[in-house]
Amino acid sequence: MLHADELMIAVTFALPAESSGFLRRLHNKSRSHRNGVTAVRGEIDHRAIEVFHTGVGEKTCRQRIRRFLQDQQFDYLISAGFAGALNDQLQAGDLLLAKNFSIVDLSGVRSSLANFPVHMANLLTVPSMIESREERNKIAQTTGALAVDMETEFIARACTEHGVPLLSLRAITDTLREPFPAPAKVLFDIDRQQTSVIKLVLYLVKHPSAIPRLIVFARRVARARSTLANALLAVVRNL
Repeated sequence: MLHADELMIAVTFALPAESSGFLRRLHNKSRSHRNGVTAVRGEIDHRAIEVFHTGVGEKTCRQRIRRFLQDQQFDYLISAGFAGALNDQLQAGDLLLAKNFSIVDLSGVRSSLANFPVHMANLLTVPSMIESREERNKIAQTTGALAVDMETEFIARACTEHGVPLLSLRAITDTLREPFPAPAKVLFDIDRQQTSVIKLVLYLVKHPSAIPRLIVFARRVARARSTLANALLAVVRNL
């Protein structure tokens, strides 16, 4: 049983595809329903954990994170999930500690991740998935960020509003050398917040050469998800 002085830690992901590895590591899991949103509660080494899915992109993320933090106080919130690299410094499977969004002491976090391929750099939140190498290079040159996601900026604003210390930790799934295997609109429908299986199948029928790339990408994502889950476990245990 948890005591009043023990830590309450929120861990957010955009989608269940990002969180499944970490959720398997939680003990005593249950579902929490609050303010119209659902989270998964559990424990790691007697620390109370709530895992919450923000959805992808500004509109959905802002709505959900506002409801999630309403009437609830956490000692820390970890914004986790996947990100895309903007230059060759990051490889698929690497981790990024976003120093521009993180409020907690990153030196201590970095030491807990000594056995992981982790980088400390700026993360940029963008309105859509970045597909072309040229666009990635342009964003890197104009912003100085090493990676992009679609949610952390809005999570950071909500955390500031509610006085919750934020840590941003992302796993890299796509890079300049290993881009997405299909157009963004095929891989994910942001309005529906899911992949359209029909749209994906039709694309693969017309572009069968994309099938091997999709298989390789799925394996990359699985490795990144596993690395992220193990890294989160190490971070949570050292908070």
